[in-house]
Amino acid sequence: MSENHVVTVTHQDDVAWVEINNPPVNATSTAVRQGLADAVQAVQGARVAVLTCAGRTFVAGGDMSEFDAPPVEPHLPDVVQMIEDSPVPFIAAMHGNVLGGGFEIAMGCAWRIAVAGTGFGLPEVNVGLIPGAGGTQRLPRLIGMDAAIDIACSGKIIKADEMLALGGIDIVAEDLNSAVAAFVASLPERPVGVSARAVPAFDSALIDTKRTALVKRAKGQQSPLENLTALQWALAPFAEGQPKERARHLELRQSAESRALRHAFFAERVVAKPDAIKGAEPRQIDSLVVVGGGLMGAGIATSALNSGLSVTLIERDAEAAATAETRVHGLLEGAVKRGKMTAEAFEARKAAFRAASDYAAAASAPLAIEAVFEDVDVKREVFQKLSAVMDKNAILATNTSYLDPMLIFGGIENQSRCLGLHFFSPAHIMKLLEIVKTPHTSAEVLATGFALGKRLRKVSVLSGICDGFIGNRILAAYRRAADYLLADGALPYQVDAAMRKVGVPMGPYEMQDLTGLQIAWANRKRQAATRDPKERYVTIADQLCEMDRLGQRTGKGWYRYEEGNRTPQRDPEVEDLIVKYSADHGIIRRDFSDEDISGRLLAVMANEGAQIVAEGIAERPADVDMVKIHGYGFPRWRGGPMQYATEIGWQKSQEFMQLVVEESPDSWKIAPVPARFEK
Repeated sequence: MSENHVVTVTHQDDVAWVEINNPPVNATSTAVRQGLADAVQAVQGARVAVLTCAGRTFVAGGDMSEFDAPPVEPHLPDVVQMIEDSPVPFIAAMHGNVLGGGFEIAMGCAWRIAVAGTGFGLPEVNVGLIPGAGGTQRLPRLIGMDAAIDIACSGKIIKADEMLALGGIDIVAEDLNSAVAAFVASLPERPVGVSARAVPAFDSALIDTKRTALVKRAKGQQSPLENLTALQWALAPFAEGQPKERARHLELRQSAESRALRHAFFAERVVAKPDAIKGAEPRQIDSLVVVGGGLMGAGIATSALNSGLSVTLIERDAEAAATAETRVHGLLEGAVKRGKMTAEAFEARKAAFRAASDYAAAASAPLAIEAVFEDVDVKREVFQKLSAVMDKNAILATNTSYLDPMLIFGGIENQSRCLGLHFFSPAHIMKLLEIVKTPHTSAEVLATGFALGKRLRKVSVLSGICDGFIGNRILAAYRRAADYLLADGALPYQVDAAMRKVGVPMGPYEMQDLTGLQIAWANRKRQAATRDPKERYVTIADQLCEMDRLGQRTGKGWYRYEEGNRTPQRDPEVEDLIVKYSADHGIIRRDFSDEDISGRLLAVMANEGAQIVAEGIAERPADVDMVKIHGYGFPRWRGGPMQYATEIGWQKSQEFMQLVVEESPDSWKIAPVPARFEK
């Protein structure tokens, strides 16, 4: 037996067993690469070598912590080529996930055997890269160009049965050890190495068709198109294509897009473990109560049911409870129709759900989430009724978007059990969960909130209390700055187009029309009494609301909409109103370029985020980025507003912010530049 720290080689008769043991996901670190290179030499003399991995998965990617440093030998493409060229053929015996460098290693093996359910993919595109060890050169040779494009350009993971059908693996087994033993016992003739094969013929129109679809879906992200280009290099000899792939991979590691996407990858893991819950053990939650069966409450209930929890939904009366039950069943049925849920799972989730009109139904629940109308008095009444029937230690959570939880929980016994769980609509789809800490919330209760968020497959971010918490506070500043642009010379379609150009799926005015103008209007009216009279206040949005232009549901908002068509149409009535507003306020309208618009609005978001960090509302800049990416559609490939400001330089961001301040005096506060992100 020979071994290094992470790769062990054991000989049994004429079979060499090579095991990688580099938890948690057996990533292709320097030690793993060196171990595999040594293993190729150590297996010589055997009839066959079997490559396995300890733990819960086969190699599931590279070690991204190494990506900011110069590459260290041995390089993975060289190791994969050593495996493919080895006189002793390798069998990849795979389980868990076979991703990125792991899939590249597997393609270097002579044969591939996987346990049923194993996942395969090249997810480098998700961190702004192309594969760097032959992935784009071997995969089209192995399974054809069409399927290779779908995998490499999307980063999706496909299961073993599908990969078998594509010809990418040789055997799918229920028992991996037995399958490998049987295969080794009657070893077939060694196939031609994948790198020596030709790409199977494909329709010449395929590339253009795929490129068009990718451009539309990527919304500015370049790595899907980089992967499409690299895959085409496989049409040349491998000795030409593979070095080009490696060189481009290394170049892309230094790109702004890859840095942003890697930041997002690490940030998702950092924000899940805030300092506020360190050392705290979460409670076990297997059931919960939701109060309110509207769209939000039904979405929360559905999300919980999809995570294996039992849910009781409480409404004000029997009729409302029946309506809520129908709504939840409808959301579950929708998943069945889309092929996301089996009929058996649907029946199990229905059985785990009940709707009631009596608060007594909450008596034994360990956790209750309120999701009723956004009114302090209404929410206070809900918690008074809940606290009257539930255990005094049961957790009480409000789903408020803007309101101060301290007002909502006023008078409740044992306020250490109270917190905010701010879901985003539709709650069974949107990934963000803002977990709001009050001054009294215990670490145990916060930890339970984060554990629940993880079970619901949410990206949970801790927030302190302020108007709108992290996300809606930034949204309010963003919209306010956009309204200033309208008053000074821009029009809604120009603002929206400028923001789409930087990668957001919808501009601020398209988004308001989609979600409805009435919510923000209600908040502005609520804030009127405390608004600084020196702050610039543009009333254009209020005027639209007073005209019953509330968005798509009324057929008109910032834009007009034709029946059955959600495409925004410019409306002269709105644009005339905007121009008149400027004239009435003595404003000489001027032109703004796309860069003028997006530069100001992105700077406002970063500035408000920096202020939120400075005030301690968010623990770190990464929290702000995760809220904006997962709750508000900020392009992941830009990493969030804080990462974007860091990428272009905070000085440049603050120069834009200074313009915003000068154009609207007494309306902004320039925040201190935050420390570099924690990784």
